[in-house]
Amino acid sequence: MTKGILGKKLGMTQVFGENGQVFPVTVIEAGPCVVLQKKTIETDGYEAIQIGFGDQKEHRTNKPNLGHFKKAGSTPKRFVKEVRGVNLSEYEVGKAVTVEIFEAGEMVDVTGTSKGKGFQGSIKRHNFSRGPMAHGSRYHRGPGSLGSIDPMRVFKGRPLPGRMGGEKVTVQNLQIVKIDTERNLLLIKGAIPGPKKSEVIIKQALKSSK
Repeated sequence: MTKGILGKKLGMTQVFGENGQVFPVTVIEAGPCVVLQKKTIETDGYEAIQIGFGDQKEHRTNKPNLGHFKKAGSTPKRFVKEVRGVNLSEYEVGKAVTVEIFEAGEMVDVTGTSKGKGFQGSIKRHNFSRGPMAHGSRYHRGPGSLGSIDPMRVFKGRPLPGRMGGEKVTVQNLQIVKIDTERNLLLIKGAIPGPKKSEVIIKQALKSSK
């Protein structure tokens, strides 16, 4: 069985371990989330819970979603996601999910939307190597060869300049260093995708090392 919660990235700081070692941590405001729906194999074909995080004004919510939230006895939420593989008997519609489902030292996977960097060249976007920067070199930061002459076209999948970032990214096996239950904060070791105030999903690690 797995478990998960929704949250908002607040930024990064550092904490000191017992031996004086410094750990860089990301601070996440995780929950409280409201269970909006329980999906079962009989009705939906799979088992999952739908949870919501972050209040939203009623006039910014359409009528079908507003009725869905009111049926669960909840105010409108701006961030709604499903968590599969949970034990449905542990959750009730309308009840809150808090950071207390996790423990310090536990390994988690964090999913977020990476920072958008706009249109970038092949060196920054695909980690290409540049050419010599001497004056006689006529190749500096270009994409290089685009293939052989004979096909008379560029094959699909060729790494080229284009829009970079703004994609769904999951960082696996991050350790929870500290949990603040009073302020609903998770301090997770290392960096996670996305800018400050971006919404993230925290789940129990799928491939946690032994």
